[in-house]
Amino acid sequence: MSTTTRTNDAPLLEVTDLVVDYRNGRRSYRAVRGVSFKLERGRTMGLVGESGSGKSTIGRAILGLAPVTDGSVRFRGDELATMKRSQRRALSDQIQVIFQDPYSSLDITKTIGYTLAEPLNHHERLTREQTHQRIRDMVRRVGLPEESIHRYPAQFSGGQRQRIAIARALIGNPTFVVCDEPVSALDLSIQAEVMNLLAELQKSMGLALLFISHDLSVVRHISDDLVVLKDGLAVEQGSAEDMYANPSHPYTQSLLAASPVPDPQAQAERRRLRQAAAAGSHAPTQTPTLERI
Repeated sequence: MSTTTRTNDAPLLEVTDLVVDYRNGRRSYRAVRGVSFKLERGRTMGLVGESGSGKSTIGRAILGLAPVTDGSVRFRGDELATMKRSQRRALSDQIQVIFQDPYSSLDITKTIGYTLAEPLNHHERLTREQTHQRIRDMVRRVGLPEESIHRYPAQFSGGQRQRIAIARALIGNPTFVVCDEPVSALDLSIQAEVMNLLAELQKSMGLALLFISHDLSVVRHISDDLVVLKDGLAVEQGSAEDMYANPSHPYTQSLLAASPVPDPQAQAERRRLRQAAAAGSHAPTQTPTLERI
């Protein structure tokens, strides 16, 4: 494993010229093509793009679930791409993930209390009472009653199960969490509740979040910075506020135009922009590169 000198000024996460290829026999597909960004401690980076843009692949590469063909992924100065499995496991208390489907990510045969105790038993030396207290505290923090710890995943709604998944990811006090489309499977009203919960926990716990979504309007309210992805390339990146107010790339403009708003006139203007962007996408253009961001 390569080593670096760690400093307090170094980014918590630094992705540099990341390339990810998927192979099927002799054929290969380049899912991510030279993406770079930095995530500071306590901040939230949004990765936004349509299906096939490479956003979830980037998250999986950071987690060690997708191959890194080229480039660098560093966490606290250490290269993740070349780490051994034992080294990655040692980092699992600091790097966590919240997946899109909470039901499939939870063991349906285990109670919620058992599920939340597992990471504590693996990483920390706590007494039985200390473990139970941490579990009770975490369940309350995600807005569930204490008696939830005695129940099973099938006894909860989709929104409640996602709160349980959030509790499991955060109970070990990580510094960095990958949120891979964590609200896309939920109803709109429940989405807002879960997003508000994540924002509150991010602030109170000082978490750094990588928030992956296909919906620009979803990530806007939780992200400090955004990277917009298309066909494996980062076509635009910057502060969330600036990009939402004045997106410069036509693809970013089309994503924003696809987000519904309650004002009919504003919605009509977004529809016009989306149609213009779609028409322009058929014109021959140069392949975008990171150097032009």
